[in-house]
Amino acid sequence: MNGPADPRSSELAIADSLRRMGLVGPQDAVRLTALTGGVSSDIYRADLPGGPVCVKRALARLKVAADWRAPPSRNRHEVGWLRFVAGIAPQAVPPVLAEDETGLAFAMPYLPPEQYPVWKAELRDGRIDPTFAAQVGQVLLAIHAASAGRADLALRFATDTDFHAIRLEPYLLATAARHPRLASRLRALLDKTAGTRRVLVHGDVSPKNILCGPQGPVMLDAECAWFGDPAFDLAFCLNHLLLKAVWRPEHRATYLQCFQHLRDAYLGAVSWEPSEQLEARTAALLPGLMLARVDGKSPVEYIRSESNRELVRRFATDKILEPGRKLASIAHDWRATLDAQRPDPEQ
Repeated sequence: MNGPADPRSSELAIADSLRRMGLVGPQDAVRLTALTGGVSSDIYRADLPGGPVCVKRALARLKVAADWRAPPSRNRHEVGWLRFVAGIAPQAVPPVLAEDETGLAFAMPYLPPEQYPVWKAELRDGRIDPTFAAQVGQVLLAIHAASAGRADLALRFATDTDFHAIRLEPYLLATAARHPRLASRLRALLDKTAGTRRVLVHGDVSPKNILCGPQGPVMLDAECAWFGDPAFDLAFCLNHLLLKAVWRPEHRATYLQCFQHLRDAYLGAVSWEPSEQLEARTAALLPGLMLARVDGKSPVEYIRSESNRELVRRFATDKILEPGRKLASIAHDWRATLDAQRPDPEQ
């Protein structure tokens, strides 16, 4: 049922899920509109008599050029993450309206883009608010703090196999295969991350998965949910803010302000472990993720020129070989690198 080759098969599967969830009747027609923005799931807007909803269904084979597969059962973990966060920060997630465990799909309210723009689009178009970045850090901190040390969550989200398939292998191992000189360092980062179990991790804290809602950030796409290392979430998001400076160099200074505000809002209130230790793990992981976004299985689509990819490679390689312990120093050195060599504008 998962990973159909044609859109019609996807629509039939989504319609079946809506019926099993009781959101439409057995004979009711369903009007579906495919939504963009993800590679790992079918996502549709369904126009129902009571109003539109968004339906998400996990795929076994992701929609990327590389052969990247992951267990569709991760859909259940995303639902679990959303329900947990709804209990501590309800404004930060859409509510789960219904779940279809048979079809591995769930429904949530459709959030209109005119009221909930995607943070990535705001960053792209120069509507950049460092205060919003701080709010993202605060939401992430609240989720991590509320879940820290919870044995029940550690058992419920013991998704190590899924997290390896969706995150660690396609990012760190695939990159290690392309960079033999860095392979031992990247594998060490993988082992350290995989072996650290502290909080409930989202796993894909990217600007494309964060909406700018009327009450602050709304987080989506938690299908990588895992009880593990909070440094992964922090490094994953900060990495995007660094790479955006290549994408839109005219906004470089403001992206780096967002980096600083998010970092400070998060690290300034860590309570479950010494913040210095968490920052050191984040600073070590960050350049590995930078390199992965040009040479892993899921490269960012907006760094297209080879000269810009090489710029990221050189910087990330130096930091992997000589890791630091402070995020501020990485941001400082990145800005100096960009100032010394302007990114190729042919993006």
